[in-house]
Amino acid sequence: MTIAQSMLAEFETQAPITQRFLERLPEDKLTWKPHEKSMSAGQLAYHLAFIAGGAIRFVQNNPAQAPEFANFPQPASREEILKTFDESISAVRDLLPRLDDARMRETWRMVSKGHEVLAQPRGEFLRDVMFSHWYQHRGQFSVYLRLLHVAVPASWGPSADELPLFAQKAQSA
Repeated sequence: MTIAQSMLAEFETQAPITQRFLERLPEDKLTWKPHEKSMSAGQLAYHLAFIAGGAIRFVQNNPAQAPEFANFPQPASREEILKTFDESISAVRDLLPRLDDARMRETWRMVSKGHEVLAQPRGEFLRDVMFSHWYQHRGQFSVYLRLLHVAVPASWGPSADELPLFAQKAQSA
């Protein structure tokens, strides 16, 4: 199995879980913030929807220009967030399999204002951003849902509100 195939298998497992989180954001809470320094619930959901596809598109260039990290759009609707998520999923499914192991091991570089700010294997960057970063924000988003009194989906294990999907399937069998 190639590095990309392994990552795609993990992605295909995690994408439906992330979608369940995004679908639960109440439409009337898109601008809600738990703290003045926090992103709004809509901004965080949009970022969560964008991460995987944004990361895979970003690593296509080498070097790549560093993005403006504080520029999180405020979506107008949950539909906009879910559309962004669908586009993100499509990008990963299209672009990730095109990266052979040599490209995944290649030193990938990010520059800002003409200076290199990051150099690491492309696959390592994708692991850090497309997955670890994604999971970190999904956990953050679960706190937003809890504070909004919305049932938090299970991810790997149960949440206080539900069992993970595999356990739900076992119960209904």
